[in-house]
Amino acid sequence: MKLLENCKLCPRQCGVDRNTGVNGYCGMTAEVKIARASLHMWEEPCISGTNGSGTVFFTGCPMKCVFCQNRQIAIGSTGMKVSIKRLAEIFLELQKKGAHNINLVTPTHYVPQIVEALKSAKQKGLFIPIVYNTGSYEKVETLRLLEGLVDVWLPDCKYFDKELAARYSNAADYFEVANTAITEMVRQAGDPVFKDGLMKRGVIVRHMILPGQTRDSKRVIEELYRQYGDRIYISIMNQYTPLSQMEKFPEINRKVTKREYDKVVDYAISINVENAFIQEGETAKESFIPDFESGIGIL
Repeated sequence: MKLLENCKLCPRQCGVDRNTGVNGYCGMTAEVKIARASLHMWEEPCISGTNGSGTVFFTGCPMKCVFCQNRQIAIGSTGMKVSIKRLAEIFLELQKKGAHNINLVTPTHYVPQIVEALKSAKQKGLFIPIVYNTGSYEKVETLRLLEGLVDVWLPDCKYFDKELAARYSNAADYFEVANTAITEMVRQAGDPVFKDGLMKRGVIVRHMILPGQTRDSKRVIEELYRQYGDRIYISIMNQYTPLSQMEKFPEINRKVTKREYDKVVDYAISINVENAFIQEGETAKESFIPDFESGIGIL
């Protein structure tokens, strides 16, 4: 593919020729590799619904955050190679299984291939909404390749502080890049649209609180609400799980406390955020992380 000859799909802009089998910063060549394709119940209620979200987890990642909850696939250590034709078939098979939508998880580095697969699947009867589920380290030029194909955008907004972004994601420019990307997503999606409790169009921005970083979390939420108001939903997440690799980062090698989470939620309420999702109970446990070793769903 032409766009992969000098790959600059993401802000890393490593410029390698992935068509020749060379890995980009994302860890992937031009061959599409996916770790799981299945119905997934652990998204926001308006995404998972009663049947589940038809989730396709793509292997590799342009961010590689040190605390990644899906580390097995982000570093490229698991998954199966599929053709563009097969990817289109998977979308249709998930729809046949009753999925409320097709949920593309960490898709940035495969956008050209995904565009082809979506166009093919839509020609063959794919009609459910398409969800783009991303860490938000995105280029606007890449997102515009998806215009008219994506219905629901599910981006993260991980940090406001540059030092945090540099330490944990090697991306000091994260907030600036993510904010620009989210602006483009809002432009494409327009105002939120729901039907029967399910989101059909719109943007849900996720923010996962890190241990000891409630001040940064408040700033993220404040900026999102200031810029986008009720045009977006904000999902405030407490499910941070310190996995084995976090021993090198002792300051975040613990769960988020209930007090920390409540402080951030209370702050969102105090600035009049109404369009929001919050989590209740014990979500910071490994059972909420898909098992990528026990098979890959419908493949």
